[in-house]
Amino acid sequence: MFVQPLVGYYSDRCESPWGRRRPFIFIGAAHVVVAVMLIGFSADIGYLLGDSLTSRPRAIIIFVLGFWLLDLANNMLQGPCRALLADLSGRNQRRTRSANAFYSLFMAVGNVLGFATGSFSKWYKVLPFTKTEACDVSCSNLKSAFLIAIIILAITTFLSVTATPEKRWSQAESKPILRANASGEKIIVEDDDNEQEDEEIQEAFIWELFSAFRDLPRPMWYLLVTTALTWIAWFPFLLFDTDWMGREVYRGEPSGPGPFSSLYDRGVRAGSLGLMLNSLTLGVTSLMIEYMSRKLGPKLLLALANTILCISLACTVLITKAAESLSNEPSSPPTTLKIMALLVFTVLGAPLAVTYSVPFALTATFTSSAGGGQDESATGLVLYVRDIVLVPTTATGLVLA
Repeated sequence: MFVQPLVGYYSDRCESPWGRRRPFIFIGAAHVVVAVMLIGFSADIGYLLGDSLTSRPRAIIIFVLGFWLLDLANNMLQGPCRALLADLSGRNQRRTRSANAFYSLFMAVGNVLGFATGSFSKWYKVLPFTKTEACDVSCSNLKSAFLIAIIILAITTFLSVTATPEKRWSQAESKPILRANASGEKIIVEDDDNEQEDEEIQEAFIWELFSAFRDLPRPMWYLLVTTALTWIAWFPFLLFDTDWMGREVYRGEPSGPGPFSSLYDRGVRAGSLGLMLNSLTLGVTSLMIEYMSRKLGPKLLLALANTILCISLACTVLITKAAESLSNEPSSPPTTLKIMALLVFTVLGAPLAVTYSVPFALTATFTSSAGGGQDESATGLVLYVRDIVLVPTTATGLVLA
């Protein structure tokens, strides 16, 4: 919740010869590598520190630490990557929409590659050194998948930071400040007093963040509220989708008797298939976002995507009720019910593609058209609002689960 505003604040003011964004992209990628190594090798590290093969408290601590660092690193990467897209797109709205659409597309490609890598159960034979006394076959497969991901991340990061030169930013060339008057209209505030501007830049960034909320133009307020409500709707499904398939559709229990435990496992695997279909839809829709934005307009497209999201989530309730009406005996659900559940997964890929791209394109458009420039602070506000609503939502969901 705090990493994104911090990174956005210092990225917008970075005067590195590498540019404003690329240093943070490189640092974020390096943190991802460290985090993934901690997660993948947690069992081995714990064993070296004194864990036994039956009790692994140290491995658990290292795994949790790695997972926390991975979340931090992902937040460190997202803002600068999206801001770099906006910087390179300039004030061309079409290029901005296309850039964010391709960002969403490659997220889908990454999801598909991740599911494909995870579905292969023979990685321990391809990379035999990953299988150790403390790390069994399942652990070795996971470790191998992480090592492959690190190689891909290194290649893509190198391409991202070297493919296109980034203009060095200086305070003297900074653009006017975006403000809103009492009626919500967008205005530009010029400050000719350099000393006063220097003092304002040194203000505590937390206060600056809250003052940014106060000074936002009305369209940005509407967008932030919509983003917050959209992610409140999205996150329970993203967090519990495979569990929903296992418990509600297949009527299984992870810790129940044999037949119920088997049904739960089958449901989770079916949910993983649904996530694969979701990623495919996400990728295809990403390719169509620019065309749909030109035909419908980005605002109408966002509204249509959220409508599809609402209908699809309502269908999960209907599917759950239909599954509850079946016999309590452990048996696979009817084919029709499974197809309906997988169809919900598949359809939800379309609004997810819009959620991943259109709000950020609109943010760049609003700030650029108002003269505020393409800085990361505006993009960071969208991610910050998302994180604000997701932290309590996630915590509540995990407690209730």
